[in-house]
Amino acid sequence: MKKNAHKRQIIQFAVYRILSQGALIISLTALISVIVFILVRGFPYVDMQLLFGEWGSKPSIKPAFTGTLYIIFISISIAAPIGIGSAVFLTEYTNSRSRLVRVVRVAVETLAGIPSIVYGIFGYLVFVTALGFRYSILGGGITLAVMILPVIVRSTEESLLAVPQTLREGSFALGSSKVRTIFSVILPCAASGIVTALILAAGRVISESAALLMTIGMVVNRSPSGFMSPGTSLALNVYYFGSHGYPEQAAATAVVLLCLVVSINISATILGKIFGKGELADG
Repeated sequence: MKKNAHKRQIIQFAVYRILSQGALIISLTALISVIVFILVRGFPYVDMQLLFGEWGSKPSIKPAFTGTLYIIFISISIAAPIGIGSAVFLTEYTNSRSRLVRVVRVAVETLAGIPSIVYGIFGYLVFVTALGFRYSILGGGITLAVMILPVIVRSTEESLLAVPQTLREGSFALGSSKVRTIFSVILPCAASGIVTALILAAGRVISESAALLMTIGMVVNRSPSGFMSPGTSLALNVYYFGSHGYPEQAAATAVVLLCLVVSINISATILGKIFGKGELADG
């Protein structure tokens, strides 16, 4: 009986391994196929006119670069302090088993799962219509700040919870206050996770289109003159070029967008390792 049970376990393990390897191969094949398709279709059309030229006889994504930078600045500037502060409150000033913490965590998880188009409708009704921002970079940036807030809260909270409790107790034993312990001990130790969360949130802002489509106006032929003017982003330019008879420029913009997202993910990994080594050295 034991031999038969052992054989069944070996067979089950082999089957699970084959299935997992097959799933991995399918995932990698799909990812590589998408990347290769975008590069083949779009890379030949990436030129100086597209990247840095002005709108004229040929389109350009220069206004989209400016609009994307504005949106990243607004969304991260708003979401980062609120998200980090919320995570610090949840981990350091509340009981993890309290009803308040459970309700807040459920709310954060719910917000993280809401489709981006719903955030776009919220931004349109609140910022574009009710508050009178009209179609503007500011309205789109605040909308995306609300959208990425759950990501920052959850990632920062996990980073803070990973800090050993002994560091807190040692700081208190040396006479440090709660606030000093948070800013001098806990946040520096959790810096790698916090920085990674912010960079990945910026990557999501760059790749977002549905929420911006309803809030910033998609003016593609000129750069925004300020936060209250309409504009566009790289993701919106892909949609615009694809729906207005510029398939080559749409593919080329997708190449630029893909390179930016990959660069952001790699930067997040590298910075996370750098901060992690710094924490180990300090320890």
